[in-house]
Amino acid sequence: MKGQRVSLWLVAAMFFLCSVHTRGLRRCLISMDIHHIEETFQEIKKTIQAKDTFQNVTILSTPETLHSIKPLDVCCMTKNLLAFYVDKVFKDHQELNPQILRKISSIANSFLYMKKALQRCQEQRQCHCRDEATNATRIIHDNYDQLEVRSAAIKSLGELDVFLAWIDKNHQGPSAA
Repeated sequence: MKGQRVSLWLVAAMFFLCSVHTRGLRRCLISMDIHHIEETFQEIKKTIQAKDTFQNVTILSTPETLHSIKPLDVCCMTKNLLAFYVDKVFKDHQELNPQILRKISSIANSFLYMKKALQRCQEQRQCHCRDEATNATRIIHDNYDQLEVRSAAIKSLGELDVFLAWIDKNHQGPSAA
């Protein structure tokens, strides 16, 4: 009888902790129209990717990066990648075509907005960074730094669809409803 009560108590405690954690993540969900950003990127994707001279190299798609991120690390990883794009990729990329530059600027502004929202969550201690997210972020930076700056920026821009799909899956999927 006592064993059943302890088991029931443990199940209830786990349920409570999971619900508190889920509510914490929901407060940190990105309230942006990711599909609009994806559409904007699709309009320039071919042009950006045509400039990529390292077709066999990847920055975001290695198994150690986005695909291995656990739910506890999603907020931190998203914040880190938004910072990576805002602080590094968009600044390093030099675009001469004004139409493409406008689209990239629009995406950059959306990323900046999302980055600020996640920074507020982190300040409220709702977006924790564990070693896994830190290591995955370091791998992405290392992949970027192995290429010449201009090539790395183009490569990273060309992989925006990978990051946007990951954001969509992890921040606005059915579990976030």
